[in-house]
Amino acid sequence: MPVRVVESNTPAQVSGTDPGIRSPLQPSSLLGAGQAFSGTQNVSNQQKEEAWRVNVQIQGIDLEHGYLCGTMEALNVPMADTPVITFWEGEIVDGKNYTFYTGKWEATREDDMRHWSKFPSFSPLQGQVESDGGRQLDLNNYPYIFMRWKEQYFVNVGTDCGLTIAGFYYVCFSCSDGSISGFYYDPNSSPFQKLELKTVNEGRSGFSFSSYELQ
Repeated sequence: MPVRVVESNTPAQVSGTDPGIRSPLQPSSLLGAGQAFSGTQNVSNQQKEEAWRVNVQIQGIDLEHGYLCGTMEALNVPMADTPVITFWEGEIVDGKNYTFYTGKWEATREDDMRHWSKFPSFSPLQGQVESDGGRQLDLNNYPYIFMRWKEQYFVNVGTDCGLTIAGFYYVCFSCSDGSISGFYYDPNSSPFQKLELKTVNEGRSGFSFSSYELQ
């Protein structure tokens, strides 16, 4: 039966992997609940070039526990009659709750390094990450925030919509301008589908996840 999802300012806590005493990342004014982003996801394959227009909104964020969540809307999906909206939950790589090594979702450490190394901002960190997963890195004042976004379910369509949410995104957020780049990982999908987003407001939006019902 349909279940209404009500927006909450206090997201559910997600347990981390190494609860040390390190301070949480400092908040960015461009990465907060209500912040919206817009751009594209390149879904090209060997047969054709294709990109979908994408909107993302942050619904909740808890830096203490390395958690955030939001919605993603794909606007021009060929097999869908309407925009397709998904709800995702994210892990913030902070060395306290989460490291650069995923450890799930069919991603090996080699997969992790292949994807993180696609981001130029990761280059100064790569040696330490290869050594210990980056646990000794102090990312508190680093000008970029690295995350993983995992889509959990479709909001406004059924699972028979022709799309998959089996994979997840490796994400890099720029604290200076709010831009986001990412790469989708799913062993059964085209590799390195690139997500490119730019901020479209400053933490204010009339969009509310609670306006949608699960099907």
